[in-house]
Amino acid sequence: MSMADTFVLFGATGDLARRMLFPSLYFLHAEGFLADNVRIFATARSPRTDEEFRAAVADWVCERADGAESNVVASFVARISYLSIDVTTPEGYDELAAAIRADGGGQEVVFYLSTSPSIFGAVCKGLKDHGLSDAPHRIVVEKPIGYDLKTNIEINDTVAQSFSEERTFRIDHYLGKETVQNLIALRFGNRIFEPLWNAETIKSVQITIGETLGVGDRGGYYDEYGAMRDMMQNHLLQLLCLVAMEPPSSLSADAIRNEKVKVLRSLAPITGQNVESKTIRGQYTEGFAPDGEKAKSYKGDTGLEDSQTETYVAVAAEVMNWRWAGVPFYLETGKRMAERKTHIVIAFRPVPHSIFGSEADENELHIVLQPEERITLQIMNKRPGISAQGMPLEELPLNLSLVERNKGTRRRIAYEQLILDALTNNPSLFVQRDEQEAAWRWIDGIAAAWGERNVQPKAYKSGAPGPSAKHVLTERNGHSWYE
Repeated sequence: MSMADTFVLFGATGDLARRMLFPSLYFLHAEGFLADNVRIFATARSPRTDEEFRAAVADWVCERADGAESNVVASFVARISYLSIDVTTPEGYDELAAAIRADGGGQEVVFYLSTSPSIFGAVCKGLKDHGLSDAPHRIVVEKPIGYDLKTNIEINDTVAQSFSEERTFRIDHYLGKETVQNLIALRFGNRIFEPLWNAETIKSVQITIGETLGVGDRGGYYDEYGAMRDMMQNHLLQLLCLVAMEPPSSLSADAIRNEKVKVLRSLAPITGQNVESKTIRGQYTEGFAPDGEKAKSYKGDTGLEDSQTETYVAVAAEVMNWRWAGVPFYLETGKRMAERKTHIVIAFRPVPHSIFGSEADENELHIVLQPEERITLQIMNKRPGISAQGMPLEELPLNLSLVERNKGTRRRIAYEQLILDALTNNPSLFVQRDEQEAAWRWIDGIAAAWGERNVQPKAYKSGAPGPSAKHVLTERNGHSWYE
């Protein structure tokens, strides 16, 4: 396995770097995944010495890694050099280029942009002007990559002036989660599911990402984007693609991307004619957090009394192809909800004729990503005991709990796999440009329809499972939300 010899992180003092990126790099180091020659350059504007920044990183790592051995932490931070540079000026890149090329290094560099997209252009131009964007160097970019299709194209065009598409790695951290990757293994590594994975046997699919927290200190960003652009456009649609796509010819990035793009292009447009029957917007009001603490409203959290930004969105989507025609995909995400969860529920159709009477139920496949990682198949089984009438049934789970299966092992950060893949030039878990554009095209259609019909967010109390109106989406098809 060849590996880049240099990792450069822009935005190294930000929240994502502290909570996710440096701990992920540490775990890769501690478990022997980083080659000995891999150097890490951290860049930000604030002035710090190497020693000060290394001490900060050591603290961040120890916050995340219980029982981290001091000598392992010390050997990890020794890889790190800190550069205080202004990425909007040429002088900053002079210093960066010299540091990267010192002692013959910088033969293969991964640049990670954990910054605002507003400076992507300046960074990419600076790297290109200093000869740091040629192959095999590559770049990793974080979301949000645009606010809509137009701005997404503009940002991608800017990056493309310096880095070709095959060297541009767009992160959706959900694709680094174990259970998301297990969804690929479940579908395409087990023959028993493929004959059932279609509209003949599946009646509905539900994908939910619920958060118990409010917007916190992200109010300025969030009010511009809302739940539709912040979560639906990327995380939820990526999960939908993995559920709905056709079997790829291989695990190569192109093979997987091609099948995901087909799904996105098959999504039935939502327009002004059906937006009110296909979508629900919501915004949280005052209520209570799961721990019983009083929670502010969205307007109270942000101070934006006139805001009509949605903090909850639900969509009844349709994939218009032979496999899925007629199967609704219920997608929902929201903040300040009753519980923190990410799950996918595949609901199978009932047996054609039940010999057990009204007690017979339907099978469901539950794929849970958080708060724990597990896959459960709900099946019908005879209830123990004797009965004077018929055969009473009960629902029992066939449970694949990754927590139980891997008891005693550490639950990995999703970024670990993605950073390792970027270092080893494996793009299979990253999002390609045409995927993003297809997703934005569908999302923009919904946003335009909301504006056309003046669809306003419906209130829901903090700590509730979303607006009560969401049940209309499922009930009109004879279905219900799994909560």
